[in-house]
Amino acid sequence: QVSLVESGGGSVQSGGSLRLSCAASTNTRNMFCRGWFRQAAGKQREWVSGITVSDNTYYADSVKGRFTISQDNTNNTLYLQMNSLKLEDTAVYFCAVGHSSPSCSETDRYVYWGQGTQVTVSA
Repeated sequence: QVSLVESGGGSVQSGGSLRLSCAASTNTRNMFCRGWFRQAAGKQREWVSGITVSDNTYYADSVKGRFTISQDNTNNTLYLQMNSLKLEDTAVYFCAVGHSSPSCSETDRYVYWGQGTQVTVSA
C-alpha cells in the first residue's frame, strides 16, 4: 500500500507560478508511471503530465511549455512546476502512481492516488 500526499497548492494570479509536491510513503520504483491529473469544478478528471521510472516525461498539449514534471527518487517525491498559470488551470490537482500506459496518461492504469490539492488562478 502506498500513501500519496500532495502539497503546494494555493491561490495565484494569472501569469504566476506554483510548485506542487507529492510525497510517497514508500519507494515506488516498482511502478512504471507517475502522473499528475486535475479536475476542475463540474468537469471530468484530466491527465496533465506523466513521468516514467526512467525519467521520460510527457505533457498534455494544454500545459506543454508551461509545466515541468520531475521526481526525486531519494525521497520518493514527485513535483510539478507550473509557470505562466492561466485561469483555466484552476482545478484540484492529484498525483498518482501506477502501471505503464502510453505517455503515462491512462487514468485506469494508475493504482494509487493522492487526495488532491487546490490550485486557484485569478485574473
